[in-house]
Amino acid sequence: MTAAPLRLGIAGLGTVGAGVVKIVQSRGKLLSARCGRDLQITAICARDRHRDRGVDLSGYAWEDDPVALARRDDVDVLVELMGGADGPAKAATEAAIDAGKDVVTANKAMLAHHGQTLAEAAEAQGSVIRFEAAVAGGIPVVKSLTEGLAGNRIQRIMGVMNGTCNYILTRMENAGLPYAEVFDEASKLGYLEADPTLDVGGIDAGHKLALLASIGFGTRVCFDEMELEGIERIAIEDIRAAADMGFRIKLLGVAQMTGRGLEQRMSPCLVPANSPLGQLQAATNMVVIEGDSVGQIVLRGAGAGEGPTASAVLSDVTDIARGIRVPTFGIPATDLQHATSAQVSIPAPYYIRIALADKPGALAKVAAVLGEAGISINRMRQYDHAAGTAPVLIVTHKTTRAALDVALDGFGATGVVTGDPVSIRIEQV
Repeated sequence: MTAAPLRLGIAGLGTVGAGVVKIVQSRGKLLSARCGRDLQITAICARDRHRDRGVDLSGYAWEDDPVALARRDDVDVLVELMGGADGPAKAATEAAIDAGKDVVTANKAMLAHHGQTLAEAAEAQGSVIRFEAAVAGGIPVVKSLTEGLAGNRIQRIMGVMNGTCNYILTRMENAGLPYAEVFDEASKLGYLEADPTLDVGGIDAGHKLALLASIGFGTRVCFDEMELEGIERIAIEDIRAAADMGFRIKLLGVAQMTGRGLEQRMSPCLVPANSPLGQLQAATNMVVIEGDSVGQIVLRGAGAGEGPTASAVLSDVTDIARGIRVPTFGIPATDLQHATSAQVSIPAPYYIRIALADKPGALAKVAAVLGEAGISINRMRQYDHAAGTAPVLIVTHKTTRAALDVALDGFGATGVVTGDPVSIRIEQV
């Protein structure tokens, strides 16, 4: 007996939504063979009915309201590709769950803020929410955590999860351009979100890390307690100095469970230039997962774009068509634990850039402040004087963030440090 087709309702026909339609239309036979049943798009929804999306949409029913689309009797799976933490995306997702339908979404913001509630509602109805496309584009990291690494106790998750930030940082280094110029370039190329702070402020990548941490550590999503720092303060001087010392700067997400609780941070870090993360160029993403049995694995690929993200959407749709049903975050939502949030406590070396007044004994005063905070210097470099100041770079031995903050506060009382110091953690990868 041939299985009935799986009927899809697609809400959102931007780059990714149009990409999903193209794949279903062009690879229907292959998808049917792999799923054991046909995939059919029955209805679609978007803000502009008349926009040319480069794909034939004439064979699908049109809904102006995504909630109405989610409730249609001829839709088995809502494919939510509108975006936004609240508003129509959340309303349509809730309507689909209420109607007993499955949901496939690329919406990391919605899940980072409402994932627990939505997961509990879906699982109570016997529905599933799949979100491979919400994290790292075409990289199958969600499936790796929920399925391939299910036998591991996850020890650490880290990675570069925002292609725009990685593009900006690698472009600054390769072209020797300042942040502001590359930011404008990225904007003109269409790489930035409508609200650029979602990208350069680390928020978009933070949403993704929060979802992976929930799966990896069996905890409720707690994005609001993540330490967030974007790349806005990274200067070309930092890029050059890092390269000079064998490092590259990346917006790096790190999540790990410690004795004090769950550490989650998204911030610029220095990584060895010859490491897999250090060699990551342009808009590519990379996620590194460490498990007690498997050791370290590295997943690398396109983190955004029509093809990669649509591919991830179809991965989830294919699993649903095959009858594979996994709890949203790997274990039942009601079993997810409340995580105690912990500030970063694991010691690490730090990079510090300061501008010293060109006075006798200035370096000695800085070294004394570091010594009083219990921080020892690994190496130090001083560059050419400019306008009465001397740029100085310091790499410390391993120290805690708390000790570093004491030292940074103490610099102001020396009378020889001009401007605000820049400090960046050096991550061991």
